[in-house]
Amino acid sequence: MSDRKSVLITGGTRGIGRACVDALADDWHVIVGGRDESAVRSLVESLPSAAPFVADLGDEHSTAAAVEALGLDRLDGLVHSAGVAGGAATPESNRAMWRNMLELNVIAVSELTRLLLPALVAAQGTIVTINSGSGLRASGKGGHYPASKFALTALTDVLREELRPDGVRVSSVHPGRVDTDMQRELVAGENRAYDPEEFLRPESVAVAVRTALTATPDATYETISIRPGPAATNRRTS
Repeated sequence: MSDRKSVLITGGTRGIGRACVDALADDWHVIVGGRDESAVRSLVESLPSAAPFVADLGDEHSTAAAVEALGLDRLDGLVHSAGVAGGAATPESNRAMWRNMLELNVIAVSELTRLLLPALVAAQGTIVTINSGSGLRASGKGGHYPASKFALTALTDVLREELRPDGVRVSSVHPGRVDTDMQRELVAGENRAYDPEEFLRPESVAVAVRTALTATPDATYETISIRPGPAATNRRTS
């Protein structure tokens, strides 16, 4: 690892998480999180300084075992990028849908943070949660997802104040709709053609994450909202 700072990125093999890995790989030691061991290890082998973190974040025993295997004394950054989207209108809603959404988008974030907290405090590190525009304003569609993201916003706000005395910074990044596999599934559900230029690029979100992680010690980027620019907005409405 030499003198590199270390960062663990969940959901690191796809979408925003992968873009964050790429944005940090040149000068950070990147711990790549994911459920698919083959995909995680393949990516790790391609990076200058990296390690795998293979875990099912919805399973507390899998998560705890993976954290223990890392054996970290210090951790400079933790990026919570793993999560799920979707959700149904009220008539199709059920308890299983709610449990899955809240488990992965909120509870897993809280638990992984708790397990890694001693290492984060030792390094006076930075926690970044990848939230959503739906965590600031609910759209009225698919109540499970915005409810989970509002809960994540509350969790992040509370963590920020609780950890401030320990020197740990907590940032919340709220992108609009991003060009990812998850977005393709959502658009397919809307029964319309997919145009990637309507959406934010994952790399644009990764710039915000890197900014939060590398802020000078006097500053915390507490909440970063990223919306599609005029070109994407005009394309969607034309």
